[in-house]
Amino acid sequence: MEDKRILYVSSEVVPYLAENEVSSMSYDVPKMINDQGGQIRIFMPRYGNINERRHQLHEVIRLSGMNLVVNDLDMPLIIKVASIPKERIQVYFIDNDEYFKRKATFTDEEGVMYADNDERAIFFAKGVVETVKKLNWVPDIIHVHGWMAGMLPIYMKHYYKDEALFENTKIVTSVYGTSFEGELNPEMINKVKFDGIPHDAIADLESPTYENLLKASILHSDAIIVGSESISPSLTKFIESSGKPFLPFVQKDKFAEVYTDFYKTKVL
Repeated sequence: MEDKRILYVSSEVVPYLAENEVSSMSYDVPKMINDQGGQIRIFMPRYGNINERRHQLHEVIRLSGMNLVVNDLDMPLIIKVASIPKERIQVYFIDNDEYFKRKATFTDEEGVMYADNDERAIFFAKGVVETVKKLNWVPDIIHVHGWMAGMLPIYMKHYYKDEALFENTKIVTSVYGTSFEGELNPEMINKVKFDGIPHDAIADLESPTYENLLKASILHSDAIIVGSESISPSLTKFIESSGKPFLPFVQKDKFAEVYTDFYKTKVL
């Protein structure tokens, strides 16, 4: 994978958030490609529970300052950056006081999902793409991890479809069993349609459950990786019938060689 450019977009990344399936793989896979001589960038949201001082985050003024429109509202985009110690890996953080200042990731103190998680996901997707455009960095692959990043494939295939920068970029989505209960805001589909994305492309979002959000992501991806040993039978069936190249679950101690081969033979 030497000199290949891979953009990793994730809901969660170690060491900035607690270790789980998504956050661990969102660190391990980029590290693997970095070790192979690939060029990588990692993007994640700058949640309020990330300790900026400890992790030495700092704002990138030249990338910050633009406004992104979410549901007809202008929301300022702030970009911060940090380096993972010892790994020479840069992580970019998408920030906005309205969406990401609160001291938690997805739920409040009672464990209730934030009512604006749908808008946070839309803002995150747009923020990543706009920042990559400003960096003028052309990824060969965009690899998406975690549901908060799940809107990115949809926006890439519709909202940003005419961007010459991404003409040859392939999108891979990792599907995990980690889910949320219930649904995101039922108005989510209308907020996405506001950006000119046709209804039939996102019909699954009429009921924005975890599984339906992933189905919409899968439909707009070029290849799929099953990141959990256990995902729902209906999601497994959906992946298998999608017609997309897909990689079944691989144990962590064996993933490096298998993922690299999948990138080379099925994606690029």
